[in-house]
Amino acid sequence: MALHWFHPPVYVKTDRPGLRYGVSHVEGAAEELMAWDTKGPRWTKAVQSCVDAFEGRVSSQEVREAFEAAAKEASVYLLPE
Repeated sequence: MALHWFHPPVYVKTDRPGLRYGVSHVEGAAEELMAWDTKGPRWTKAVQSCVDAFEGRVSSQEVREAFEAAAKEASVYLLPE
């Protein structure tokens, strides 16, 4: 199965101090979202965007935007270096 890539990556904190993860595809965004403790309204929208992308209803770029908003809401978003 091909990955659904987007650019630029969205950088988020990891559970390991000093490490960051650059999420650059829908599959990675979905995996990250499932691991978060904070699950607010933007998280819900991002999860639905991932499902919609898997079913061909939205673009990978739309998922990227929703994922970035969810990362900011969850306070895990990091600025690109």
